[in-house]
Amino acid sequence: MLHAALLILSLAAPPSTQDAVAPAEERQRETVAFVGARLVPIAGPEIESGVLVVQDGVISNLGAVDSTPIPASAIVRDVTGMVILPGLVDTHSHVGGGWAADSSAPIQPEVRLLDSVNVRDAGFQRAQAGGITTANVMPGSGHLMSGQTVYLKLRDGGVVDELVIRLDDGRIAGGMKMANGTNSRREPPFPGTRGKSAALVRTRFVEAQAYQRKLAEAEAGKEPDRDLALEALVEVLERKRIVHHHTHRHDDILTVLRLAEEFGFEVVLHHVSDAWKVADEIAAAGVGSSIIVIDSPGGKLEARDVTFENGAALERVGAPVAFHTDDWITDSRLFLRSAALAVRAGMSRAKALEGLTLAPAKMLGLGDRIGSLEVGKDADFVLLDGDPLSTYTKVRETWVEGLRVFDRSDERDRLWAVGGRGAGREGNDPCCCIGEKQ
Repeated sequence: MLHAALLILSLAAPPSTQDAVAPAEERQRETVAFVGARLVPIAGPEIESGVLVVQDGVISNLGAVDSTPIPASAIVRDVTGMVILPGLVDTHSHVGGGWAADSSAPIQPEVRLLDSVNVRDAGFQRAQAGGITTANVMPGSGHLMSGQTVYLKLRDGGVVDELVIRLDDGRIAGGMKMANGTNSRREPPFPGTRGKSAALVRTRFVEAQAYQRKLAEAEAGKEPDRDLALEALVEVLERKRIVHHHTHRHDDILTVLRLAEEFGFEVVLHHVSDAWKVADEIAAAGVGSSIIVIDSPGGKLEARDVTFENGAALERVGAPVAFHTDDWITDSRLFLRSAALAVRAGMSRAKALEGLTLAPAKMLGLGDRIGSLEVGKDADFVLLDGDPLSTYTKVRETWVEGLRVFDRSDERDRLWAVGGRGAGREGNDPCCCIGEKQ
């Protein structure tokens, strides 16, 4: 009976779990050459029939088939007829069901989503099925400041430490979630008006500036007592932590720009339903916007004027544009559709594809590592069976740092892509739906 049970568990385990038996460094030693696909590097012109060489988790070479050498040791994959796009970067996701700040106060910068995100949530597999390889996983928007976000690579892993992105100084990469407008207005101690909302934020940043001065002026061993909230805000002031700011209405957008200029922090505007009304102001501030494209505008009064033309309006004035899912508001599996709808509304193809890849990578401060097919960058990419902007195109494979994390040809991975019984269960659940047709 024991042998039978072990066999069942082995057969039921997702392919990503089985592949994970070998140490990551061993699996990354394999050199793989993808030959014949149309390459969409984002950072350069498309290559109609190209070669992408992956070695040790990074892109080691790419170019046209007739001029790009392939290492003798490489495993050669003929992917003629496919399209290879850089891994999609989602600047605003809620996969993993994590919560940060609670109802005790409207500003809680000390709270970390890292401490509550569930990386075994099935949402991560669905995101892989949609071609997403990096996500900024966020707290909600019911606070003026709801806590620290966490940037995750969608590697296969059972604990969050296996997905976090670490910076060169060893810190875990992440931003700071802020919000204004109606979401953060409620009964005390929360603000009741937009003016009070801005005043509370301004007061807290002034306190952080004072704390920053005390730290700079203190003699060794005589530093002020640690204050986790102010420490986090000092990171924001020193531009070590990017503010990701939920904002919709045109006047709320301008309030964010005003605060960012006053305190000098780096900010990315999220949602910006009214971006088309204040596009010139956004461009003049040199601020990036992460927009959401949804099927049915609505859900809150301040988003009533949202339009598919936001991307085009921002592109016309030279403002950086990225897309996000706000998963589940937009299903991660349908992320490519956001760029397609923006193009339909007047955005250029090049900027729309950049808005799924390199633009969001830069907005997370990771543009030197991800977001484009370039030598030396992480081998994060997606194999598509058609044009990225076609509704008929499907993600066939998703690769993160040279490892395949999604393969639609495997029926167990296909479950995450198309749904069906078991698709909502935890991603590493080994005992669901064995042998059933989906």
